[in-house]
Amino acid sequence: MMILPQLPLYAIAIICGLLSFFVTRLTMPRIIRKLEAADIVGKDIHKSWKPVVAEMGGFGILFGFIIGMFSGIYMHDILAFPLVIVLVVILLVGMIGIVDDLLALSSKEKFFLLFLAGLPLIWAAPSNVGLLYLITIPIALSIGSNLTNMLAGLNGIESGLGIISMTSLTIACIILGKYDVTIISMSMLGALIAFLYFNRYPAQIFPGDTGTLIIGAAIVSIAFIGRVKLIALIVLMPNIIDAALKFYSAGVMNRQQQKPTQLNDEGKLVRPQQGFKSLIRLVLRKPISEKDAVTIIWGIGILFGVLGILVALIMPGMLENQTLANFLHVKEMFYHI
Repeated sequence: MMILPQLPLYAIAIICGLLSFFVTRLTMPRIIRKLEAADIVGKDIHKSWKPVVAEMGGFGILFGFIIGMFSGIYMHDILAFPLVIVLVVILLVGMIGIVDDLLALSSKEKFFLLFLAGLPLIWAAPSNVGLLYLITIPIALSIGSNLTNMLAGLNGIESGLGIISMTSLTIACIILGKYDVTIISMSMLGALIAFLYFNRYPAQIFPGDTGTLIIGAAIVSIAFIGRVKLIALIVLMPNIIDAALKFYSAGVMNRQQQKPTQLNDEGKLVRPQQGFKSLIRLVLRKPISEKDAVTIIWGIGILFGVLGILVALIMPGMLENQTLANFLHVKEMFYHI
């Protein structure tokens, strides 16, 4: 039996990304037709003509990601265990997204189910960490998934921000020599790039919670598997700012309590006179088109993505700083509580 030579990790990551891209790109038209035939659709309320658009497009993202990850598992058996763990977590989160899209879970139900979905990540944690650190993993996954689910509603905004986050994490991990986790980020990145073609303005399909939740889950999984939590926190800052504005202005709300952004007579987005604050509504200081609003939000995402990459570049030098070394020592103590 011929044994194939072990490919370098960067080559495996590129192959996984390409496979996930082509699988999602090729399957999305059929998924759109099937969803429309099953009447799994919704009105695009941010357009004056209110087109009917297929929903739950996260199926395509999930399918491409699964194929990419399976390829990585096959090509690098040493990394099979952590990759399988991440794949299981993303599948569980995707299932929760499907249930949420169909049944509209409450905030508490969704948080609890996502916490349960994050539990398998504990098995990929370092062996010498304490209970407190282990508990923070599923909590972080639940929070991260909800964050990427909250900043949503405009054509391409979720998938575009996901692409920016995955690109930044991939580059940061390469800079830090963490090539193993680039298999995860590239698998998600390829699927998201393919999906954005159908999700950009004017959208042919929405990601639904099936798609938005798995983006946050992938970011948190990369953060813990690759130990790049600070960089993941930075690339999630647009979502964190959005969530902070909403919590500050309205507390925890279910989607039924939310009032959508409105259109004026010119077909431009305007924020309602009353209601919660959000990053999108912060951008809408004056009426602008949906495409312009999404571009501005993407710009904010790129800003924090570049910041994350810069942190990765200076991180090796930062470790030589004595003050920072003392802080990291305290942080390491937290890991063993």
